[in-house]
Amino acid sequence: MQKIAPAKIVSSKSHVVAGRLKVTEHFFDVPKDYSKPDSGTIRVFARSVKKNEVPIVPELKEKCQLPWMLYLQGGPGMRCQSPQMYPVTHLILEKGYQMLYLDQRGTGLSSPITASTLQMRGTNDVQAKYLKLYRADSIVRDCEAIRKVLTADYPEEKKKWSVMGQSFGGFCILSYLSFFPEGLRESFLFGGLAPITAGPDEVYRRLYNKLIQRNEAYYNKYPEDIPRVKTIHNYLKRFGDGKIKLPSEGNLTRRRFRMLGLMFGFHGGLDIVHDIILRASYDIESFGHLTRGSLSAIDRAMPFDEAIIYAILHEPIYCQGEAPKWSAHRVIEEYPVFDLEKTDDSHVYFTGEMIYPWMFEDYSELRKLDDVANMIANDSDWADLYDEEQLARNQVPTYACSYVEDMYVDFDLSMETARKVKACKVFTTNVMFHDAVRSRMDEVVRQAFALRDDVLD
Repeated sequence: MQKIAPAKIVSSKSHVVAGRLKVTEHFFDVPKDYSKPDSGTIRVFARSVKKNEVPIVPELKEKCQLPWMLYLQGGPGMRCQSPQMYPVTHLILEKGYQMLYLDQRGTGLSSPITASTLQMRGTNDVQAKYLKLYRADSIVRDCEAIRKVLTADYPEEKKKWSVMGQSFGGFCILSYLSFFPEGLRESFLFGGLAPITAGPDEVYRRLYNKLIQRNEAYYNKYPEDIPRVKTIHNYLKRFGDGKIKLPSEGNLTRRRFRMLGLMFGFHGGLDIVHDIILRASYDIESFGHLTRGSLSAIDRAMPFDEAIIYAILHEPIYCQGEAPKWSAHRVIEEYPVFDLEKTDDSHVYFTGEMIYPWMFEDYSELRKLDDVANMIANDSDWADLYDEEQLARNQVPTYACSYVEDMYVDFDLSMETARKVKACKVFTTNVMFHDAVRSRMDEVVRQAFALRDDVLD
């Protein structure tokens, strides 16, 4: 097993925020490429948080080495907000932990990947090679390096930390359990039991089927939106797909408009899409065009220009020795219901979180990375993300919450993964969606800790 050296602490500055929280902002230096640790470093950012205690006699206060809980955000390619923005923060602190919210490499303030910062790396092939260092296998090595430096003064029995991951954060935890289980005390996964596959094709077949169900749920809830969506769809076609520009300077095409279905997998997502459709259809009926308000709402709903890693590495997060080859784009051909040019009177079906090659035409920032994205899509040289033999003998207590109606992580494939991980207990439900750790935090986190604290009866 590869030995990871401690990260270097560049700076740590603390401040107090409302809610009696003490937040410390940390910058670390870690190897850019762990297979070549002497080839340079990148800077990684994280915020730690603990209760801001105000003792009556401050000079008697002793340094307290609280156990750590690392939080890994979903994505890939999404930053963490400040700790006070997460409902789960107070609950975890009340349980006796201090927390670390990590901006995974390439996100937030952790050497962020944007079109401009990526292009500074050099030619397209250099950029593509560099992007390959931003998957879960590198992220968990960053975590180990940071754990070692943060617990350097801890007694040996306290050096391990707990980890909590939402969605892709849970995928990272499975990699952590595979390669560095010695650093973990316990792990909690929310919608993050990753499918363990060589490539993404079967994943997308499952997810397209779930997406069809969510489209039907949308139209069942808002049947009045059936003609409204068709009106908007026909309007975009009539004005020449892509001639209408969004505030971000991207093209508003029918295919981009249909990506609003990305929201169908969240609590309240059907209602958010309905509000956008209601406003846009009203614009067309009243003024014959989409106003700035509608265009802005559509633009904000799909912020892929700010999510370069998500757009380029979304399919490779499933790859182990296999090229993704624009999997979602290929697999959608198996589902005629999504045919953009169908001429029958059926509903217009929205797509979901899938990434398509045409996005690198329709999104203004992604256009700059079209060649790089194609190189990544055709690359089959992807290292293993999981060690199934290690997972089968796992000794780290693992607690997962999995959702039957999850639109982003297939429930059946998640259960297959759960059976491969020894010491994994799973809470399942058909009344929560993928973002439950945010939208239904009290209930889902309580269930996760019940798996840990309760006993079999």
